[in-house]
Amino acid sequence: MSLRLVMLGTGSFALSTFQGLYETSHEIVGLVTQPDRTGRGHHKHVNPMKELANEHGTPVFQPVKANDPESLGRLREFNADLFVTAAYGQILSAELLSIPKIGAINVHASLLPKYRGAAPIQFAIINGEKETGITIFRIEPKLDAGPILGVERTDIGKKETYGKLQDRLADLAVPLTCKVVDDLAAGTVQESVQDASLVSRAPRLKKTDGMIPWQKSSRLVGCHIRGVQPWPKPSTVLHAGDTSLRLLVLDVDSSDHVIIGEPGTIEVVDRKRLFVKTQEGSVELLLLQPEGKRPMSPAEFLNGKTISTGDRFEIPAELT
Repeated sequence: MSLRLVMLGTGSFALSTFQGLYETSHEIVGLVTQPDRTGRGHHKHVNPMKELANEHGTPVFQPVKANDPESLGRLREFNADLFVTAAYGQILSAELLSIPKIGAINVHASLLPKYRGAAPIQFAIINGEKETGITIFRIEPKLDAGPILGVERTDIGKKETYGKLQDRLADLAVPLTCKVVDDLAAGTVQESVQDASLVSRAPRLKKTDGMIPWQKSSRLVGCHIRGVQPWPKPSTVLHAGDTSLRLLVLDVDSSDHVIIGEPGTIEVVDRKRLFVKTQEGSVELLLLQPEGKRPMSPAEFLNGKTISTGDRFEIPAELT
């Protein structure tokens, strides 16, 4: 049985799934994506989902509010069997979810019920998880709480950033999504209820959440730095004498180097190496980027600067 599908999604994570669905026996009858964004100089940002739909002659609908009566009427016109969503960016109402004949499914980048919310990949890395994956679930009005239809697991690489893991999970989602859609068409899909006792949250991050928590363990400092790249960026402020320097720390290694002082205290070794005190040890800084500059090694960063042992990085509030 071939299904009539409407894809709801925006951005790079959804693109791989959208492309994969075109290679199935099912018919994509519409794309619902966010309105075009306008940048500086009234330049419109390219929406790769929209471009792909146009290449295939698929109708595109870009409502400001998908749950408005006018939008609901337009969605009904697609006469869809199934809505497939991935990183769409709007909460879908019960009325909207009732439109497709066999419901709506979502592609979520975590092992549900862990990390419900908008930032599951970032929180999985920040919290030091060793494993994550893709969960396909049937959408219900409660956020990310519907029955699970398919799961694909993967290890998180030791140096894998949020951006790199997101790209890999996007590719991992394609065969799983296509299989779930096929199973729904055949009536053979297996559903399992999420265990409410295992629920954790992953709310959308703010720009200030990128600040590096030097007060945590060396391992979790490294996890945080990877989990906020490329956004909201692993930022910090170095207080050196009367000077405060804003910079990004892009890579670190855990170290057994002993530093006397509070977390955030630095030690300069041979004007080439930089170590920072953490909760129970230290990390060595490997790649830094001062504000407005290119990424550089600690030796390049220290060259010509009056930075010395005992100076300190700022300690931010805890990320919750």
